[in-house]
Amino acid sequence: MEHSPSQPSRWVDQAGWTFTMASGDDTRVPASTTCAIVGGGPAGLVLGLLLARAGIRVTVLEKHADFLRDFRGDTVHPSTLSLLDDLGLFERFNALQQSHLTRVSVPGADGGQVVLADFGRLPLRHPYIAMVPQWDLLNLLADAAGTEPGFTLLKEHAVTGIVRDGNRVAGVDYDSPAGPGRLHADLTVACDGRWSMVRQSVGLRAREFPVGFDVWWYRVPSIHIGEEALLPRIGVRRAAVVIPREGYRQVAELRLKGGDPEIRDRGIEVFRQESAELLPDLAAGLTGLLSMDDVKHLDVRVDRLRRWYAPGVLCIGDAAHAMSPVGGVGINLAVQDAVAAARLLAQPLREGRLGRRHGTRYLARVQHRRMIPAAVLQRLQRAIHTLVIMRVLRGEVTTPPPLLGRVLERVPALTAIPAFLIGVGPRPERAPGWARRSA
Repeated sequence: MEHSPSQPSRWVDQAGWTFTMASGDDTRVPASTTCAIVGGGPAGLVLGLLLARAGIRVTVLEKHADFLRDFRGDTVHPSTLSLLDDLGLFERFNALQQSHLTRVSVPGADGGQVVLADFGRLPLRHPYIAMVPQWDLLNLLADAAGTEPGFTLLKEHAVTGIVRDGNRVAGVDYDSPAGPGRLHADLTVACDGRWSMVRQSVGLRAREFPVGFDVWWYRVPSIHIGEEALLPRIGVRRAAVVIPREGYRQVAELRLKGGDPEIRDRGIEVFRQESAELLPDLAAGLTGLLSMDDVKHLDVRVDRLRRWYAPGVLCIGDAAHAMSPVGGVGINLAVQDAVAAARLLAQPLREGRLGRRHGTRYLARVQHRRMIPAAVLQRLQRAIHTLVIMRVLRGEVTTPPPLLGRVLERVPALTAIPAFLIGVGPRPERAPGWARRSA
């Protein structure tokens, strides 16, 4: 049978898997899979890697052609470092260019610094946060998953909707360079973030929590090398977090929500002047901000789905619980969601139990396992929003409470508590035995 150039070829391989391939393309696109994962972020690729190591057919659909995006979360927390160790990937990860954060400090009332969180006090294999461009981590995970025979990564495949079989989600529709397509799946997992297409298509309801600020990200060149402390800065109605990176500082500037149009209308010169007042030691580097295109706006939101699943579909990570950037815990939480989902769903997926009448009970177990950690961390973030960030942005305070500094100086062991919440989190997950590998 002959095919026109615009029509895909179709065949069945020796294992019985059906694929399509557009003429002139060498990408095999499965027509069906056991688990379709929407979104090639940390949660999606970790889940795909783990399920593939369980011998399950997995297809990850990523709408972009690559992973190169600025100002995605670049924090790899101690619990995620331990996971990479268990998966036999830490040596490859450790070879990536990175910087390490061992503590979080704030300016003290006396001009010094108060250590709020000291990761060195945690009894962990890797007691630090590794700052690594997220695309490097994602490429590493994708490469490792690509060695598993059941794993397929489809880039430039943007999911446009879900496929239904009665009241059950039975896969996804997508657009790709070869044209629109459909992928049937026993289970569809939404890992496509806070604006999840899958979550919207299924109609899962979320509880939203008010947030009064947004974040503006930008980079400032820096000659300082080897810094291991993250130092928030507080000014009058202004705040910023300065993250040391190799050759530059990554700045997250906090301002009241809704101000982005006005900030951009005033232009880059006003923005540089205001930022220099808050960050005088970085003033010289701010000249590198040539236009407002160099400043990226993050609309901060916090929400949590009331139910993370429906027949044939599960949401994890930001698709289930959008997190504030406070503490940088969102990626760590999403990765742990993925580990729990893989451990709880691998056997039911292998045995085809998710498509049966009571298949949603397995998906409910994932939410039951991960709901409490998400709720606890969101509550802590919201408390910091109310007690610290919003008070600073309203001009009520310009320094941390002096009592806090005195307590932490006298009992420095207390800095291990916030370090644990940030670096490990409640109810940490471990890689299943069947997914572990030696280095």
